[in-house]
Amino acid sequence: MATPDIYCESELNGRIAFAKALANQLQLQIVDNIAGREDVVLAVTDERLELRSCGKDAPGPVYVDLVGGSLGFSRTVNRYGQLFKAVGFKNQPEPPTIFDATAGLCHDAFLLAFQGCDVSAVERSPVLFAMIEDGLRRASDADPDLEAIIRDKLHIRCDDAFEVLTGLSESDRPDVVYLDPMFPHRTKSALVKKEMRVLRSIVGDDQDAADLLLIARTAARKRVVVKRMKHAPELAPDPMVCFRGKTTRFDVYAPAPLPSSR
Repeated sequence: MATPDIYCESELNGRIAFAKALANQLQLQIVDNIAGREDVVLAVTDERLELRSCGKDAPGPVYVDLVGGSLGFSRTVNRYGQLFKAVGFKNQPEPPTIFDATAGLCHDAFLLAFQGCDVSAVERSPVLFAMIEDGLRRASDADPDLEAIIRDKLHIRCDDAFEVLTGLSESDRPDVVYLDPMFPHRTKSALVKKEMRVLRSIVGDDQDAADLLLIARTAARKRVVVKRMKHAPELAPDPMVCFRGKTTRFDVYAPAPLPSSR
C-alpha cells in the first residue's frame, strides 16, 4: 500500500486551494511537476479528482464517474442484472437495505441506490473516499435526479468495515452485506487491468477479506453477497447460490447465528 503525492494540474485559484486543502486533510505532499515519475499521483484537474499513473506507456486515469461511460450505460440497459438477483430483488415487496463494506469506486453501491435500495457504504482508504466524494459532487451537479438519489438513498463514509459491522445495533442491521474485496486479478481485460493496477498500488490487496466475511454474516439479516472474478476461488466454501456473469460472479452466503455477546 502506497501514499500518493498530490499534483494540481489546474491553474484555477479554486482548484489550487482545493488541492492544498485536500493535501492537508489527507496529509499528502503536493508536487509541482510529475515529469520523470513512474508512480501514481492523485491529480487535481479543472473538472475532477483522479489517480494518474506516470511514466511511459502508463494507462489512462482512474476516477469516479457516476454519470457517463459504462456506468451510465448500465443504468439504461440493466447490465447488472446478476448483481440485483444476488442481493435479492426478486419477489420482494420493496428493495432490500444494503451495507457495502468495500465501496471502492462506488459503482455497485450507486447502481443499487439507483434501483431504489437504501445503501450505506464505507471505504477505509481516505484517498478513495476523497475520490468518491468528488464523483458524487459531480454527479449531483450534473443531474437533479441523481442528486436526489445520492441525497436520499446513498450514505457513504470513510470508516473501517470491521468496526462498523461489529458495532451495529439490532435495529441497524441491513438485509444484505455486500463485499467486493480487492484481490489479484488474472484477466486480459484492459479496463480491469488498468483500474486494478492503479487501485492496488494505493490500497493493496484485502488480505483480511475472509475475516470480514465472517463478521458480515453475523451482521446481515438475510444474506451476504461477495463479488468475485469468474474463476477466482470462493472466499468461503459454503455459498447458498452463485450468480455468474461473463467476467464476474456473485457468491451468496447465508447469515450466521449471532454471537452471544451481541
